[in-house]
Amino acid sequence: MTITVGEDGNVMVKAPLAASDAVIKAFLDEKEEWIIRSVESVRRKHEKLDTVEKLSEDEVRELFEGAAEYFPERCRYFARLMDVSYGRITIRNQKTRWGSCSAKGNLNFNAGLMLAPPEVRDYVVVHELAHRRQMNHSPAFWKEVERVLPDYRARRKWLRQNGAVIMRQIGW
Repeated sequence: MTITVGEDGNVMVKAPLAASDAVIKAFLDEKEEWIIRSVESVRRKHEKLDTVEKLSEDEVRELFEGAAEYFPERCRYFARLMDVSYGRITIRNQKTRWGSCSAKGNLNFNAGLMLAPPEVRDYVVVHELAHRRQMNHSPAFWKEVERVLPDYRARRKWLRQNGAVIMRQIGW
């Protein structure tokens, strides 16, 4: 059985069809403290996000302009280092993605990344360029990322921990 706490704070239990209500209740009772901590964590996260002020249209436009300069330069640098090619680069204001790489090698980057530290932006660039070798998130893919950025896990962790605030700032 598994328990997940969604971003909305709802608790979901997945159990085999054969599991009785008593077995499920016992499982929930055993995990009660974890459930309470997890729901509280989601609540605190939402409270924090509610205090984040959104950027003005002019400020968001400045992010796009900065991103349009930054990402092509960093893609050129890391593509040479990784010995990969890519197509066009597009800057977007995406709600759920920091970047993407199409099968044709076109790269998309979220303008909100300009609010992240440069090393985090570079992690996203390397991540997307690694897809030019591996169009998946297999162990081989992560080895490509690690070869260029041995500390990618810390950069990725920063993005996971702070990304929701950035998304809120840019209007999501």
